[in-house]
Amino acid sequence: MSFSKIAILGPGLLGGSVGLAAKAAGLEVVLWGRSAERVEATRSLGLSATTNLAEAVADADLIIFAVPVGVMAKLAGKVSPHLAEGALVTDVGSVKALPHEAAAALSFIGSHPMAGSEQTGIEAARADLFQGAACVLTNELGLAASKVTALRGFWEVLGCEVCEMRVADHDRAVARISHLPHAMAVATTAAALRFPSDAQLAAGGYRDTTRVASGDPVMWAEIMMENRTALTAALQDAQKEIGEMLDQLANSDKNGLEEYLTDVKRRKERPTISNERDD
Repeated sequence: MSFSKIAILGPGLLGGSVGLAAKAAGLEVVLWGRSAERVEATRSLGLSATTNLAEAVADADLIIFAVPVGVMAKLAGKVSPHLAEGALVTDVGSVKALPHEAAAALSFIGSHPMAGSEQTGIEAARADLFQGAACVLTNELGLAASKVTALRGFWEVLGCEVCEMRVADHDRAVARISHLPHAMAVATTAAALRFPSDAQLAAGGYRDTTRVASGDPVMWAEIMMENRTALTAALQDAQKEIGEMLDQLANSDKNGLEEYLTDVKRRKERPTISNERDD
């Protein structure tokens, strides 16, 4: 199974980047957007785009939802009558439980390419965004292996390294390696800028640690709420780690603090070998 026409619904950073990468790979691509202005911006990048949803998905054998997870159920209902027989639907959302619920009536396999930027919009789209990026597939609906293989092949053509996971495992993992770092960058920024004039002294450490805090607040509020159970657990663990450092500082425990920093450095630099916890 291979794809001859890809319809991407949502001309933002990810949707536009998928479109550019797929076009560069020689695939036929069309993007759909509700806004005529966004559609024009998409066309300015050399991509085919339309505001007509039925036209976009007509004859497409791969449809990619590149819209906020919260609107996927409504979009799935609108798309369903226009899908070609056997068409596969996927998404690029950073949580997977809700997309599977929203698209349960469709031939759906979840995708999460682990790539992005603090920048937003079609103007920030890049054809090389997915080079070397991990991409998780979630086949919770149990679609045929041939469709999983075809979708894997699509993301690999775009440059991704693909793996498959259960939805629950995916959402737990990204809460810790994606959503928690964003939340901590926001908290770090807020604490660091308690005295805003201190920003004039900021250098590489501040910039590297807080870069993603410049991400779209509307998008990130939605992501964090959608995965709030797993993110809450991750934030509670982060709270415990901060508490440990506070105790060491309060007790002037330099040796304990050094051991703690050394242990975390070791964890950070150790190659990932399993999903087992250290504690």
